[in-house]
Parts: sequence; structure tokens; C-alpha cells
Amino acid sequence: FCGVHFMAESADILRQPHQRVVLPDLKAGCSMADMASDEDVDEAWERLTRAHGDTLVPVTYMNSTAALKAFCGRNGGVVCTSSNAARVLDWAWQRKPRVFFFPDQHLGRNTGHAMGITDDEMVLWNWRGPAGNLGGAKLEALEAARVILWQGHCSVHQRFSLTQIEEARAAHPDVKIVVHPEGRAEVVDAADANG
Repeated sequence: FCGVHFMAESADILRQPHQRVVLPDLKAGCSMADMASDEDVDEAWERLTRAHGDTLVPVTYMNSTAALKAFCGRNGGVVCTSSNAARVLDWAWQRKPRVFFFPDQHLGRNTGHAMGITDDEMVLWNWRGPAGNLGGAKLEALEAARVILWQGHCSVHQRFSLTQIEEARAAHPDVKIVVHPEGRAEVVDAADANG
């Protein structure tokens, strides 16, 4: 499996008994997946449920470890892909009023925006924050939130900028620009499509 560790791990979970998954480079990592450890997510979940009770559905992006996928399964949550994230959020809101979305804040935010969720209804959870706090968020903001976003991102998609889109449009006025929803909101908003 010539890809990153979480992809090979997922393939290994889904494989048939007669199949074997080989990852040529066991250090092939994903910076985004590495931004959400199971220990940090467990701690955040404990703080959030202590503050808000049973009002959250955990949703992890496919680009996460098997431990986080299992965490979602244990806590009534689900795994999403970039193409089904909106359907997954709809599913989650049918069950509880809030979604705890990790590890990619941008996919969560861009999906929320596409569904009409405002920035006031989303809050960023800073997993690097000091122990005992609410992820750097104010309690009032968390209480108003429909989506709590983990402060993680894809280091590759983070590099794409509004300036690059403007330069491409200036050089090629008829160009159609398509970006991935892991990009920052201003980049996704400036593109012709995302997916």
C-alpha cells in the first residue's frame, strides 16, 4: 500500500482473510492525522461531555487513525469522507444538537458553510490548550455551537492561497478552479467548485 499510515491501516481493517496489507514505509505519515491523538480526543470528549452532557455526536474524517474511528464507534459517532460529510452531519444532527468534528477543521467548516451553518454556530477546539480548559473556547460559544471543530488541518492544502487563485485567474481568465474542501474557507469560497 503506497500511501500514508492511516490509509494502510484502514485497508488492513477492511481486508479479507486471504489478503495482506504491506506498507513499504512504516513512517509514511499524515500531518493532519497526527494532529489528533486518541489521548487528546479522549480528553477533549471528557471535557465537552462534562460541560454539555449527552449532546454531542463525534464525527471523524476518514483521514484519521483507526483508534479515532473506533472512538467514534464507541460513542455513537461515525466516520465521514470529504464527499459524504454533509450527509454525515445531517445524520448526526438528527441524533443530537452538536457535532464534534475532527481532525480537519477546514473540511468541517467548509461543509458547515455549504449547509448554511454560520461561523457563529461553529467553534474551534484548540487541542494544544492547557489542561482543564475548554479548548480555548468560551463556554457561551460552545453552548451556541452546532459544530465543534478540532484545530487540525492538512499541511498540503493549507499551502493553497487566495493569491494563487487570483494569479491563476489573471493569467488564464477562462480557467475553472476546483479545490479540495480541506482548504481554508477563503480559498474554497474563491474557487469555482470544491470536492
